[in-house]
Amino acid sequence: MPAPQVALDEKYLSDGQDMPPDMLEAKLWANPCPFTFRINYLALLYNTPLYNWVQDVYGLKRPEYVVLYSLSLADGSSARDISTTSGFPKNTLSRAIKLLESSGLIEKGKKMPGAGRKQALHLSQTGWEIINKTKPAFEQQERRMLKTLTDGERQMLFELLSKVVIHAEDWSGSLPGHLE
Repeated sequence: MPAPQVALDEKYLSDGQDMPPDMLEAKLWANPCPFTFRINYLALLYNTPLYNWVQDVYGLKRPEYVVLYSLSLADGSSARDISTTSGFPKNTLSRAIKLLESSGLIEKGKKMPGAGRKQALHLSQTGWEIINKTKPAFEQQERRMLKTLTDGERQMLFELLSKVVIHAEDWSGSLPGHLE
C-alpha cells in the first residue's frame, strides 16, 4: 500500500492533457518531500506579508522582530535561546540585538548565573508597545490560515507538529550519514 503522501489523487494522474502539470498540484501530490514542502509553503505565505508589514510600518527587519517576538514569549531569554528556536545564525541575531538595544527596544540584563557569557534580554516599554501593536496581526493571520480546520483537526495538527519539533534534535544540524 503506498504511503498517503504519495497516493496521488486520480484527477492529478489521469487528466489526459498534454499541458505540463500545475506546479502547486505537482508539489502537493508528486513531491518526494511532501511534509517539508507544505511547511515551507505555508510559512512563506504566512511570514512574508507580516514581516514586510512590520518592516514598512516599524522599520524592523525580520531578525529584529523575531528577537522582540521571542522575548515577548519568554522574557529574560538569551541570544542563544533565540537563535536555537528561530533558525537565525548567532551573528545575524547579534547584529539585531545590538540594533534593538541601541534603539531602546530591548535591554540587556545581568549575566545569567552559571551560564558563561549568556546574558538575559528584556523588552523595554517601547519594545512591548511594538509587540502589543503587532502581535494581534500575527494571531489574526494564523486564525485565517487555520479557519478551514475544525477545532479537533487544529488540535491534532498542533500535537503532531509539536512532536516533530520536540524531536528535531534527532535529525537537525546534520545530513544523513551517506551524504556527510
